[in-house]
Amino acid sequence: MMCRFLLRFLFPLLLVPACTGASLQFDVVVYGATAGGAVAAIAAAKGGAKVVLVEPGQHVGGMISGGLGRTDMDRQEHVIGGFSREFFERAGRAYGQPIAWTFEPKIAEKILRDWLAEAGVEVFYGHRLDGVVKEKTRLAALKTKQAEFAASVFIDSSYEGDLLKAAGVSYTYGRENRSLYGESLAGRQEFRPGPHQFRVPLSPYDDDGKLLPYLVREEDLAEVGQGDRKLQAYCFRLCLTTDPSNRIPIPRPADYDAKRYTLVRNYVKALGDSVRLGDFLGSSPIPNQKSDVNASVLSTNLVGGNLDYPDASYERRQEIWREHLNWAHGLLYFLANDPSVPERLRADVSSWGLPKDEFIDTGHWPHQLYVREARRMLGEYVLTQHDLQTRRSKYDSIGMGGYNIDIREVQWVALKVFRFPEVGEEVVMEGYVSMPVEPYEIPYRSLLPQQQECENLLVTSAISASHVAYASFRMEPQYMIVGHAAGAAAAIAVRTGRIVHQVDIRVLQERLKEQRQILSVSR
Repeated sequence: MMCRFLLRFLFPLLLVPACTGASLQFDVVVYGATAGGAVAAIAAAKGGAKVVLVEPGQHVGGMISGGLGRTDMDRQEHVIGGFSREFFERAGRAYGQPIAWTFEPKIAEKILRDWLAEAGVEVFYGHRLDGVVKEKTRLAALKTKQAEFAASVFIDSSYEGDLLKAAGVSYTYGRENRSLYGESLAGRQEFRPGPHQFRVPLSPYDDDGKLLPYLVREEDLAEVGQGDRKLQAYCFRLCLTTDPSNRIPIPRPADYDAKRYTLVRNYVKALGDSVRLGDFLGSSPIPNQKSDVNASVLSTNLVGGNLDYPDASYERRQEIWREHLNWAHGLLYFLANDPSVPERLRADVSSWGLPKDEFIDTGHWPHQLYVREARRMLGEYVLTQHDLQTRRSKYDSIGMGGYNIDIREVQWVALKVFRFPEVGEEVVMEGYVSMPVEPYEIPYRSLLPQQQECENLLVTSAISASHVAYASFRMEPQYMIVGHAAGAAAAIAVRTGRIVHQVDIRVLQERLKEQRQILSVSR
Protein backbone atom coordinates (compact mmCIF):
# COMPACT_ATOMS: atom_id res chain seq x y z
CA MET A 1 0.00 0.00 0.00
CA MET A 2 2.76 2.46 0.90
CA CYS A 3 4.53 2.00 -2.43
CA ARG A 4 1.36 2.97 -4.28
CA PHE A 5 1.01 6.17 -2.27
CA LEU A 6 4.71 6.95 -2.63
CA LEU A 7 4.32 6.89 -6.40
CA ARG A 8 1.40 9.28 -6.14
CA PHE A 9 3.22 11.96 -4.17
CA LEU A 10 6.77 11.50 -5.44
CA PHE A 11 5.67 11.73 -9.06
CA PRO A 12 2.83 14.28 -9.07
CA LEU A 13 3.17 15.05 -12.78
CA LEU A 14 1.34 11.80 -13.47
CA LEU A 15 -1.80 13.27 -11.90
CA VAL A 16 -1.97 16.59 -13.78
CA PRO A 17 -4.02 17.11 -16.94
CA ALA A 18 -1.73 17.92 -19.84
CA CYS A 19 -1.63 21.45 -21.21
CA THR A 20 1.53 21.03 -23.28
CA GLY A 21 2.67 24.06 -25.18
CA ALA A 22 0.55 26.67 -23.43
CA SER A 23 2.11 30.15 -23.25
CA LEU A 24 0.77 32.21 -20.38
CA GLN A 25 1.43 35.86 -19.49
CA PHE A 26 1.40 37.30 -15.96
CA ASP A 27 2.87 40.26 -14.10
CA VAL A 28 4.48 38.07 -11.44
CA VAL A 29 5.38 34.37 -11.44
CA VAL A 30 6.08 32.74 -8.07
CA TYR A 31 7.77 29.33 -8.20
CA GLY A 32 7.23 27.06 -5.21
CA ALA A 33 3.97 26.95 -3.21
CA THR A 34 5.75 26.86 0.14
CA ALA A 35 4.12 29.00 2.81
CA GLY A 36 6.54 31.77 1.84
CA GLY A 37 5.61 31.33 -1.82
CA ALA A 38 1.89 31.43 -1.09
CA VAL A 39 2.30 34.62 0.94
CA ALA A 40 4.49 36.17 -1.78
CA ALA A 41 1.79 35.47 -4.36
CA ILE A 42 -0.91 36.90 -2.10
CA ALA A 43 1.10 40.05 -1.37
CA ALA A 44 1.83 40.64 -5.07
CA ALA A 45 -1.84 40.17 -5.92
CA LYS A 46 -2.89 42.59 -3.18
CA GLY A 47 -0.47 45.06 -4.76
CA GLY A 48 -2.48 44.95 -7.97
CA ALA A 49 -0.38 42.45 -9.95
CA LYS A 50 -1.67 39.54 -12.02
CA VAL A 51 -0.02 36.61 -10.27
CA VAL A 52 0.49 32.90 -10.86
CA LEU A 53 1.85 30.43 -8.32
CA VAL A 54 3.62 27.50 -9.98
CA GLU A 55 4.08 24.39 -7.83
CA PRO A 56 5.87 21.16 -8.80
CA GLY A 57 3.80 19.09 -6.35
CA GLN A 58 0.13 18.88 -5.49
CA HIS A 59 0.00 20.87 -2.25
CA VAL A 60 0.30 24.39 -0.87
CA GLY A 61 2.24 25.25 2.27
CA GLY A 62 5.47 23.27 2.18
CA MET A 63 6.34 22.38 5.77
CA ILE A 64 3.53 24.49 7.26
CA SER A 65 1.05 22.00 5.81
CA GLY A 66 3.56 19.14 5.64
CA GLY A 67 3.76 18.15 9.30
CA LEU A 68 5.40 21.11 11.04
CA GLY A 69 2.37 21.90 13.15
CA ARG A 70 4.29 23.33 16.10
CA THR A 71 5.56 26.73 14.94
CA ASP A 72 9.15 27.76 15.58
CA MET A 73 8.28 31.10 17.15
CA ASP A 74 10.17 30.83 20.45
CA ARG A 75 11.75 34.14 21.54
CA GLN A 76 10.51 35.90 18.41
CA GLU A 77 6.71 36.00 18.64
CA HIS A 78 6.75 39.78 19.05
CA VAL A 79 8.57 40.35 15.72
CA ILE A 80 6.28 38.16 13.61
CA GLY A 81 4.00 40.61 11.82
CA GLY A 82 2.35 41.28 8.49
CA PHE A 83 0.91 38.43 6.45
CA SER A 84 3.02 35.96 8.42
CA ARG A 85 1.16 36.87 11.58
CA GLU A 86 -2.13 36.93 9.68
CA PHE A 87 -1.62 33.26 8.82
CA PHE A 88 -1.39 32.39 12.52
CA GLU A 89 -4.40 34.59 13.28
CA ARG A 90 -6.36 32.73 10.61
CA ALA A 91 -5.24 29.49 12.23
CA GLY A 92 -6.51 30.84 15.53
CA ARG A 93 -9.93 31.57 14.04
CA ALA A 94 -10.11 27.96 12.87
CA TYR A 95 -9.89 26.91 16.53
CA GLY A 96 -11.86 29.77 18.08
CA GLN A 97 -8.75 31.58 19.36
CA PRO A 98 -7.18 34.98 18.66
CA ILE A 99 -4.03 33.28 17.34
CA ALA A 100 -2.76 29.70 17.08
CA TRP A 101 0.90 28.67 16.97
CA THR A 102 -0.01 24.98 16.75
CA PHE A 103 -2.39 23.57 14.15
CA GLU A 104 -3.21 20.52 12.09
CA PRO A 105 -1.63 20.16 8.63
CA LYS A 106 -5.00 19.98 6.89
CA ILE A 107 -6.08 23.26 8.53
CA ALA A 108 -2.86 25.00 7.45
CA GLU A 109 -3.35 23.97 3.84
CA LYS A 110 -7.00 24.99 3.80
CA ILE A 111 -6.09 28.43 5.17
CA LEU A 112 -3.54 29.00 2.41
CA ARG A 113 -5.75 27.64 -0.40
CA ASP A 114 -8.66 29.83 0.72
CA TRP A 115 -6.41 32.87 1.10
CA LEU A 116 -4.95 32.41 -2.40
CA ALA A 117 -8.46 32.15 -3.83
CA GLU A 118 -9.51 35.33 -1.99
CA ALA A 119 -6.54 37.18 -3.48
CA GLY A 120 -7.28 35.92 -6.99
CA VAL A 121 -4.02 34.02 -7.39
CA GLU A 122 -4.05 31.32 -10.05
CA VAL A 123 -2.25 28.16 -8.93
CA PHE A 124 -0.77 25.56 -11.29
CA TYR A 125 0.02 22.23 -9.60
CA GLY A 126 2.28 19.52 -10.95
CA HIS A 127 4.42 21.96 -12.94
CA ARG A 128 8.09 21.25 -12.32
CA LEU A 129 10.68 23.74 -13.53
CA ASP A 130 12.17 22.56 -16.81
CA GLY A 131 14.16 25.65 -17.80
CA VAL A 132 13.94 29.38 -18.32
CA VAL A 133 14.02 31.91 -21.11
CA LYS A 134 16.51 34.63 -20.28
CA GLU A 135 17.28 37.79 -22.22
CA LYS A 136 20.59 39.26 -21.03
CA THR A 137 20.01 39.97 -17.32
CA ARG A 138 16.24 39.53 -17.38
CA LEU A 139 14.17 36.40 -16.99
CA ALA A 140 11.51 36.33 -19.69
CA ALA A 141 9.75 33.06 -18.91
CA LEU A 142 9.74 30.01 -16.68
CA LYS A 143 9.25 26.75 -18.55
CA THR A 144 7.68 23.48 -17.41
CA LYS A 145 6.88 20.38 -19.49
CA GLN A 146 3.30 21.59 -19.83
CA ALA A 147 3.53 25.35 -20.23
CA GLU A 148 5.60 28.53 -20.39
CA PHE A 149 4.95 31.26 -17.83
CA ALA A 150 6.08 34.74 -18.89
CA ALA A 151 6.20 37.74 -16.53
CA SER A 152 7.88 40.99 -15.64
CA VAL A 153 9.04 39.77 -12.22
CA PHE A 154 9.79 36.30 -10.88
CA ILE A 155 10.02 35.05 -7.30
CA ASP A 156 11.85 31.86 -6.30
CA SER A 157 10.13 30.46 -3.22
CA SER A 158 11.36 26.89 -3.54
CA TYR A 159 13.30 25.49 -0.59
CA GLU A 160 15.93 24.31 -3.07
CA GLY A 161 16.55 27.56 -4.97
CA ASP A 162 15.89 25.83 -8.28
CA LEU A 163 14.76 28.93 -10.16
CA LEU A 164 17.74 31.01 -9.10
CA LYS A 165 20.09 28.31 -10.37
CA ALA A 166 18.24 28.06 -13.69
CA ALA A 167 18.50 31.86 -13.97
CA GLY A 168 22.29 31.71 -13.71
CA VAL A 169 22.46 33.28 -10.25
CA SER A 170 25.45 32.54 -8.01
CA TYR A 171 24.84 30.29 -5.02
CA THR A 172 26.50 28.02 -2.50
CA TYR A 173 25.51 25.32 -0.02
CA GLY A 174 26.94 23.63 3.05
CA ARG A 175 29.27 24.98 5.70
CA GLU A 176 31.81 27.73 5.01
CA ASN A 177 35.23 28.21 6.61
CA ARG A 178 35.19 30.39 9.72
CA SER A 179 37.69 32.68 8.02
CA LEU A 180 35.41 33.48 5.06
CA TYR A 181 33.07 35.85 6.93
CA GLY A 182 34.83 35.85 10.31
CA GLU A 183 32.05 33.77 11.90
CA SER A 184 32.90 32.01 15.16
CA LEU A 185 30.21 29.36 14.59
CA ALA A 186 31.06 28.49 10.98
CA GLY A 187 32.57 25.27 9.67
CA ARG A 188 32.95 21.90 11.28
CA GLN A 189 32.07 22.00 14.96
CA GLU A 190 33.81 20.79 18.07
CA PHE A 191 32.28 17.78 19.80
CA ARG A 192 30.07 19.33 22.44
CA PRO A 193 28.17 17.65 25.29
CA GLY A 194 24.49 18.35 25.64
CA PRO A 195 20.99 17.05 24.92
CA HIS A 196 21.87 16.37 21.28
CA GLN A 197 24.48 13.78 22.18
CA PHE A 198 23.87 10.16 23.07
CA ARG A 199 23.13 9.59 26.74
CA VAL A 200 25.35 6.50 27.03
CA PRO A 201 28.29 5.05 25.07
CA LEU A 202 27.05 3.62 21.78
CA SER A 203 28.79 1.15 19.49
CA PRO A 204 29.20 2.21 15.84
CA TYR A 205 29.53 -1.38 14.60
CA ASP A 206 27.18 -4.15 13.56
CA ASP A 207 27.40 -7.75 14.79
CA ASP A 208 30.06 -8.51 12.18
CA GLY A 209 32.28 -5.62 13.25
CA LYS A 210 31.47 -3.44 10.23
CA LEU A 211 30.95 0.30 10.54
CA LEU A 212 27.25 1.04 10.31
CA PRO A 213 25.78 2.99 7.35
CA TYR A 214 25.87 6.81 7.43
CA LEU A 215 28.64 6.91 10.05
CA VAL A 216 31.96 8.57 9.26
CA ARG A 217 35.33 7.95 10.81
CA GLU A 218 37.23 10.56 12.82
CA GLU A 219 40.08 10.65 10.30
CA ASP A 220 37.70 11.62 7.50
CA LEU A 221 36.51 14.82 9.20
CA ALA A 222 37.45 18.34 8.20
CA GLU A 223 39.43 20.30 10.77
CA VAL A 224 37.39 22.27 13.30
CA GLY A 225 36.27 25.52 11.67
CA GLN A 226 36.82 24.33 8.11
CA GLY A 227 34.02 24.29 5.56
CA ASP A 228 32.97 20.93 4.21
CA ARG A 229 29.80 21.38 2.11
CA LYS A 230 27.88 19.24 4.60
CA LEU A 231 24.26 19.91 5.55
CA GLN A 232 22.20 19.61 8.68
CA ALA A 233 19.99 16.55 8.57
CA TYR A 234 16.59 16.31 6.89
CA CYS A 235 13.57 14.37 8.11
CA PHE A 236 9.84 14.04 7.73
CA ARG A 237 7.93 15.86 10.49
CA LEU A 238 5.35 13.16 11.17
CA CYS A 239 1.80 13.89 12.26
CA LEU A 240 0.64 11.11 14.58
CA THR A 241 -2.44 10.62 16.73
CA THR A 242 -3.46 8.67 19.83
CA ASP A 243 -7.17 8.98 19.06
CA PRO A 244 -8.42 5.38 18.58
CA SER A 245 -11.23 6.55 16.29
CA ASN A 246 -8.78 8.35 13.99
CA ARG A 247 -5.69 6.16 14.30
CA ILE A 248 -4.24 3.88 11.65
CA PRO A 249 -1.66 1.49 13.15
CA ILE A 250 1.81 1.82 11.62
CA PRO A 251 1.97 -0.92 8.97
CA ARG A 252 5.02 -3.05 8.28
CA PRO A 253 7.00 -1.38 5.46
CA ALA A 254 7.03 -3.34 2.23
CA ASP A 255 10.83 -3.57 2.12
CA TYR A 256 11.42 -3.60 5.88
CA ASP A 257 14.81 -4.83 7.07
CA ALA A 258 15.38 -4.72 10.83
CA LYS A 259 19.17 -4.73 10.27
CA ARG A 260 18.87 -1.21 8.91
CA TYR A 261 18.10 -0.13 12.50
CA THR A 262 21.11 -1.80 14.12
CA LEU A 263 22.27 1.57 15.47
CA VAL A 264 18.85 2.00 17.10
CA ARG A 265 19.06 -1.51 18.53
CA ASN A 266 22.56 -0.80 19.87
CA TYR A 267 21.26 2.34 21.58
CA VAL A 268 18.26 0.56 23.07
CA LYS A 269 20.60 -2.09 24.48
CA ALA A 270 23.06 0.49 25.81
CA LEU A 271 20.31 2.49 27.52
CA GLY A 272 18.86 -0.56 29.23
CA ASP A 273 16.10 0.17 31.72
CA SER A 274 16.51 3.93 31.24
CA VAL A 275 15.34 3.87 27.60
CA ARG A 276 12.37 6.13 26.91
CA LEU A 277 10.29 7.35 23.99
CA GLY A 278 12.01 10.74 24.05
CA ASP A 279 15.31 9.07 23.15
CA PHE A 280 13.94 8.54 19.65
CA LEU A 281 10.94 10.81 19.07
CA GLY A 282 10.35 14.42 20.08
CA SER A 283 6.63 15.06 20.35
CA SER A 284 4.77 18.39 20.46
CA PRO A 285 0.98 18.31 20.91
CA ILE A 286 -1.23 19.95 18.29
CA PRO A 287 -5.04 20.08 18.30
CA ASN A 288 -7.36 17.07 18.29
CA GLN A 289 -5.12 14.47 19.94
CA LYS A 290 -2.42 14.82 17.29
CA SER A 291 1.27 15.46 17.60
CA ASP A 292 4.02 17.04 15.51
CA VAL A 293 6.87 14.53 15.79
CA ASN A 294 10.29 16.13 15.53
CA ALA A 295 13.66 14.45 15.53
CA SER A 296 16.16 13.81 18.31
CA VAL A 297 19.80 12.70 18.09
CA LEU A 298 18.82 9.23 16.78
CA SER A 299 15.38 9.57 15.29
CA THR A 300 13.54 10.43 12.09
CA ASN A 301 16.52 12.57 11.02
CA LEU A 302 18.45 10.49 8.50
CA VAL A 303 21.82 12.00 9.34
CA GLY A 304 24.09 12.08 6.30
CA GLY A 305 21.40 10.94 3.90
CA ASN A 306 21.02 14.31 2.20
CA LEU A 307 24.55 15.39 1.29
CA ASP A 308 24.04 15.46 -2.48
CA TYR A 309 20.51 16.88 -2.35
CA PRO A 310 21.05 20.58 -3.23
CA ASP A 311 22.45 20.01 -6.72
CA ALA A 312 20.90 16.59 -7.32
CA SER A 313 18.71 15.77 -10.30
CA TYR A 314 14.96 15.58 -9.82
CA GLU A 315 15.16 11.78 -9.97
CA ARG A 316 17.91 11.62 -7.34
CA ARG A 317 15.96 13.95 -5.07
CA GLN A 318 13.00 11.60 -5.27
CA GLU A 319 15.26 8.76 -4.17
CA ILE A 320 16.40 10.86 -1.20
CA TRP A 321 12.77 11.68 -0.29
CA ARG A 322 11.88 7.99 -0.49
CA GLU A 323 14.90 6.99 1.59
CA HIS A 324 14.01 9.47 4.34
CA LEU A 325 10.36 8.45 4.42
CA ASN A 326 11.24 4.75 4.47
CA TRP A 327 13.69 5.42 7.31
CA ALA A 328 11.01 7.17 9.40
CA HIS A 329 8.39 4.52 8.63
CA GLY A 330 10.76 1.66 9.45
CA LEU A 331 11.93 3.35 12.65
CA LEU A 332 8.40 3.56 13.99
CA TYR A 333 7.75 -0.05 13.04
CA PHE A 334 11.03 -1.19 14.63
CA LEU A 335 10.32 0.61 17.91
CA ALA A 336 6.78 -0.79 18.04
CA ASN A 337 7.59 -4.39 17.11
CA ASP A 338 11.23 -5.46 17.43
CA PRO A 339 11.83 -7.90 20.29
CA SER A 340 15.03 -6.05 21.24
CA VAL A 341 12.87 -3.09 22.33
CA PRO A 342 11.45 -3.30 25.87
CA GLU A 343 7.75 -4.11 25.96
CA ARG A 344 6.79 -0.86 27.69
CA LEU A 345 8.47 1.21 24.94
CA ARG A 346 6.84 -0.91 22.24
CA ALA A 347 3.50 -0.23 23.89
CA ASP A 348 4.19 3.52 24.01
CA VAL A 349 5.05 3.65 20.32
CA SER A 350 2.10 1.42 19.38
CA SER A 351 -0.32 3.85 21.03
CA TRP A 352 0.47 6.26 18.17
CA GLY A 353 -0.71 5.92 14.59
CA LEU A 354 -1.29 7.79 11.37
CA PRO A 355 -4.34 10.08 11.43
CA LYS A 356 -7.05 9.04 8.98
CA ASP A 357 -7.93 12.68 8.26
CA GLU A 358 -4.42 13.90 7.35
CA PHE A 359 -2.41 13.50 4.13
CA ILE A 360 -5.20 11.49 2.55
CA ASP A 361 -3.73 11.45 -0.96
CA THR A 362 -0.25 10.36 0.22
CA GLY A 363 -1.20 7.39 2.37
CA HIS A 364 -1.40 9.55 5.53
CA TRP A 365 2.35 10.26 5.41
CA PRO A 366 3.51 13.89 5.00
CA HIS A 367 3.87 15.17 1.46
CA GLN A 368 6.89 17.40 2.20
CA LEU A 369 10.45 16.47 3.15
CA TYR A 370 11.87 18.82 5.79
CA VAL A 371 14.59 20.46 3.68
CA ARG A 372 16.22 22.46 6.46
CA GLU A 373 18.74 23.96 4.05
CA ALA A 374 19.78 23.50 0.44
CA ARG A 375 21.17 26.16 -1.91
CA ARG A 376 21.78 29.68 -0.65
CA MET A 377 22.04 32.59 -3.04
CA LEU A 378 25.17 34.75 -3.17
CA GLY A 379 23.39 38.01 -3.83
CA GLU A 380 23.65 41.74 -3.27
CA TYR A 381 24.13 41.28 0.47
CA VAL A 382 25.18 38.11 2.31
CA LEU A 383 23.59 37.90 5.74
CA THR A 384 26.11 36.54 8.27
CA GLN A 385 26.45 35.79 11.97
CA HIS A 386 27.50 39.42 12.50
CA ASP A 387 24.14 40.66 11.19
CA LEU A 388 22.41 38.56 13.82
CA GLN A 389 24.60 39.65 16.71
CA THR A 390 26.36 42.99 16.21
CA ARG A 391 24.96 44.62 13.04
CA ARG A 392 21.29 44.01 13.66
CA SER A 393 19.89 47.25 12.15
CA LYS A 394 19.47 47.70 8.39
CA TYR A 395 18.37 50.79 6.44
CA ASP A 396 16.50 48.53 4.01
CA SER A 397 14.82 46.29 6.58
CA ILE A 398 11.77 44.47 5.21
CA GLY A 399 11.07 42.29 8.24
CA MET A 400 12.66 40.69 11.26
CA GLY A 401 14.10 37.44 12.50
CA GLY A 402 14.92 36.35 15.99
CA TYR A 403 15.02 32.56 16.28
CA ASN A 404 18.12 30.86 17.66
CA ILE A 405 20.96 30.00 15.31
CA ASP A 406 19.68 26.44 15.09
CA ILE A 407 21.86 23.88 13.31
CA ARG A 408 20.69 20.31 13.68
CA GLU A 409 22.77 17.11 13.51
CA VAL A 410 25.22 17.04 10.59
CA GLN A 411 26.99 13.72 11.01
CA TRP A 412 27.34 10.66 13.23
CA VAL A 413 31.02 10.05 13.90
CA ALA A 414 32.84 6.91 15.08
CA LEU A 415 35.18 8.63 17.53
CA LYS A 416 37.97 7.16 19.63
CA VAL A 417 37.00 7.68 23.26
CA PHE A 418 39.40 7.13 26.17
CA ARG A 419 37.79 5.34 29.12
CA PHE A 420 40.70 4.25 31.28
CA PRO A 421 42.11 1.68 30.98
CA GLU A 422 40.54 1.09 27.54
CA VAL A 423 40.19 2.98 24.27
CA GLY A 424 37.24 2.27 22.00
CA GLU A 425 35.18 3.82 19.26
CA GLU A 426 31.79 5.27 20.14
CA VAL A 427 29.18 7.19 18.17
CA VAL A 428 29.07 10.92 18.76
CA MET A 429 27.06 13.58 16.98
CA GLU A 430 28.78 16.49 15.28
CA GLY A 431 27.25 19.72 14.08
CA TYR A 432 24.52 20.74 16.52
CA VAL A 433 24.46 24.42 17.46
CA SER A 434 21.77 26.38 19.30
CA MET A 435 22.86 29.97 19.91
CA PRO A 436 20.31 32.58 21.07
CA VAL A 437 20.21 35.88 19.19
CA GLU A 438 18.34 39.12 19.73
CA PRO A 439 15.82 40.24 17.08
CA TYR A 440 17.54 41.40 13.90
CA GLU A 441 16.42 43.20 10.76
CA ILE A 442 16.43 41.37 7.43
CA PRO A 443 17.73 43.56 4.57
CA TYR A 444 15.90 43.74 1.25
CA ARG A 445 19.30 43.26 -0.43
CA SER A 446 19.49 39.67 0.86
CA LEU A 447 16.50 38.84 -1.38
CA LEU A 448 18.24 40.19 -4.49
CA PRO A 449 20.64 38.44 -6.87
CA GLN A 450 23.65 40.44 -7.98
CA GLN A 451 22.20 42.91 -10.47
CA GLN A 452 24.55 41.90 -13.28
CA GLU A 453 23.29 38.31 -12.97
CA CYS A 454 19.52 38.89 -12.87
CA GLU A 455 17.51 42.08 -12.42
CA ASN A 456 13.93 40.81 -12.14
CA LEU A 457 14.20 37.93 -9.64
CA LEU A 458 13.50 37.91 -5.90
CA VAL A 459 14.30 34.98 -3.59
CA THR A 460 12.36 34.17 -0.42
CA SER A 461 13.64 30.82 0.88
CA ALA A 462 17.18 30.35 -0.45
CA ILE A 463 18.12 33.93 0.44
CA SER A 464 21.65 35.32 0.36
CA ALA A 465 23.09 34.18 3.69
CA SER A 466 25.91 32.22 5.24
CA HIS A 467 25.26 28.78 6.63
CA VAL A 468 25.29 30.18 10.18
CA ALA A 469 22.90 33.07 9.52
CA TYR A 470 20.58 30.85 7.48
CA ALA A 471 20.29 28.51 10.47
CA SER A 472 18.33 31.25 12.26
CA PHE A 473 16.46 32.55 9.23
CA ARG A 474 15.21 29.15 8.00
CA MET A 475 12.00 29.06 10.08
CA GLU A 476 8.58 29.20 8.41
CA PRO A 477 7.51 32.52 10.03
CA GLN A 478 10.58 34.19 8.45
CA TYR A 479 9.91 32.57 5.08
CA MET A 480 6.44 34.15 5.18
CA ILE A 481 7.79 37.50 6.40
CA VAL A 482 10.21 37.62 3.48
CA GLY A 483 7.59 36.26 1.09
CA HIS A 484 5.32 39.14 2.05
CA ALA A 485 8.08 41.66 1.34
CA ALA A 486 9.05 40.04 -1.97
CA GLY A 487 5.47 39.98 -3.19
CA ALA A 488 4.93 43.63 -2.27
CA ALA A 489 8.23 44.61 -3.94
CA ALA A 490 7.35 42.67 -7.09
CA ALA A 491 4.04 44.51 -7.39
CA ILE A 492 5.80 47.87 -6.99
CA ALA A 493 8.37 46.92 -9.63
CA VAL A 494 5.59 45.98 -12.07
CA ARG A 495 3.65 49.16 -11.39
CA THR A 496 6.66 51.47 -11.73
CA GLY A 497 8.43 49.60 -14.51
CA ARG A 498 11.64 49.39 -12.45
CA ILE A 499 13.96 46.48 -11.90
CA VAL A 500 13.67 44.91 -8.44
CA HIS A 501 17.02 46.43 -7.41
CA GLN A 502 15.60 49.93 -7.98
CA VAL A 503 12.38 49.58 -6.02
CA ASP A 504 12.08 52.59 -3.73
CA ILE A 505 12.80 51.07 -0.34
CA ARG A 506 10.85 53.81 1.48
CA VAL A 507 7.75 53.09 -0.60
CA LEU A 508 8.14 49.37 0.04
CA GLN A 509 8.62 49.87 3.77
CA GLU A 510 5.54 52.13 4.02
CA ARG A 511 3.48 49.53 2.17
CA LEU A 512 4.68 46.80 4.50
CA LYS A 513 4.02 48.84 7.63
CA GLU A 514 0.47 49.51 6.39
CA GLN A 515 0.10 45.73 6.27
CA ARG A 516 1.41 45.31 9.86
CA GLN A 517 4.88 44.10 8.95
CA ILE A 518 7.34 44.74 11.79
CA LEU A 519 10.53 46.31 10.45
CA SER A 520 12.27 47.11 13.73
CA VAL A 521 11.83 46.59 17.44
CA SER A 522 11.77 50.39 17.74
CA ARG A 523 9.35 51.30 14.94
